[in-house]
Amino acid sequence: MALAQTTPLPKVSCANIVKRPVVIVMVGLPARGKTYIARKMTRYFNWIGINTKVFNVGEYRRATTNEYKDHSFFDPSNKEAMNIRRQCALDALEDMAKWFSEQDGEVALFDATNTTRERRKTILEFCCPCDNSAAAHSRQYSVFFIESVCTDKCTVYQNIKDVKVTGPDYDGVDTEVAAQDFVKRISHYQSSYEPLCEEHDRNLSFIKIYDQGEKFLVNKIRGHIQSRAAYYLMNIHTAPRTIYLTRHGESVYNVLGRIGGDADLSIQGEEYAHRLANYIEKENIEDLTVWTSELKRTKQTAEYIKAPIVNWKALNEINAGKCEELTYEEIQEKYPKEFAQRDDDKYRYRYPKGESYADLVSRVEPVIMELEKQENILVIAHQAVARCLLAYFLDKPAEKLPYLKVPLHTVIKLTPYAYGCKVEYIKLEVPAVDTHRSKPKVVQETRSSEDALSTVPKHL
Repeated sequence: MALAQTTPLPKVSCANIVKRPVVIVMVGLPARGKTYIARKMTRYFNWIGINTKVFNVGEYRRATTNEYKDHSFFDPSNKEAMNIRRQCALDALEDMAKWFSEQDGEVALFDATNTTRERRKTILEFCCPCDNSAAAHSRQYSVFFIESVCTDKCTVYQNIKDVKVTGPDYDGVDTEVAAQDFVKRISHYQSSYEPLCEEHDRNLSFIKIYDQGEKFLVNKIRGHIQSRAAYYLMNIHTAPRTIYLTRHGESVYNVLGRIGGDADLSIQGEEYAHRLANYIEKENIEDLTVWTSELKRTKQTAEYIKAPIVNWKALNEINAGKCEELTYEEIQEKYPKEFAQRDDDKYRYRYPKGESYADLVSRVEPVIMELEKQENILVIAHQAVARCLLAYFLDKPAEKLPYLKVPLHTVIKLTPYAYGCKVEYIKLEVPAVDTHRSKPKVVQETRSSEDALSTVPKHL
């Protein structure tokens, strides 16, 4: 028996959302978290399927010259250095335009200080030329400014110590010497700093973030991308926290090799629930909250943990539609073409009457937003859902997401930091079956059953 052939999903992109390329321009003095915001937003947009890239002008400057010796390079009276910095900004803009036109770019983050009205005018004129040139026809980008303002000197200095003094400009330089030099660098920018202004810049689209999210000023948000960016910025925070991620304990269906369903834990899965509770207790995690799906196996895994528990429907396992509760062998026997189509493009393939990984990312996006707002959380989820969450925090591309390894009876400890996320895998030493299926070498619909089932893990 064969199912009606499913319509392949289009390229993962938001062409229906991104009507024209969007340039998000960072604004603010050094050490105000601009690069942190730019990288984090790029990771988020790429995760939801919008082709996004950061263009960091500082990287262009370091690739262009080794002239940087100390803070005097950023002195406005240093004309030679000013010319180098201006040219680096223009080079980054040109590369950005080329990326938009040649690589289907959708959103670019222009990461620099951009602290003067003159520099912001240059960017606007580049992005939206007003003449009749070819550039004017090809470059009509939507421009959105994000300004990060921080008035707390302790926070600024801590950012300098945590991030800036370990950067390439200060390789081999004493930490205190580097920090003092960077403070003087900031003073050069302060002398000519012109913040975004409600009156002067009333026709621009922008958001101002004060003191790491204590207050926001939003002006003339236009379009879906700008709205989404503003919403995301209002949900993230920089406070230290840890996210614990684990799959449910081994289920009866895991043992039998069946996908989906709502099975109970196996004997070994029940043992894992006890071990997990002991591990969490020993970690002594302050103000911990546990999130599970609405399926039995995650609730049973959380049963012995002494912490508030929240059940999320959004954390339910990927819906396999007509393939729910089947083994891979049964799917190959009943629906061989569907099985091959999924192996050919596992991220975009949608189960008949079910979901794709692309659908799942959309479903768990509210979970990500809540995770960004929370402190310490333990998420007890399912293999596909855990892959989506991991891909967000570890910045994994769509094609790798469906093959991320999330073994049973393992706690994944995620600790976000300035420009990334530290990940630790803690095995709790309770035996479990292996449910990971790698991509087969042969994915054509005409393949043999042997080729189709070559990577299916062992089961009863």
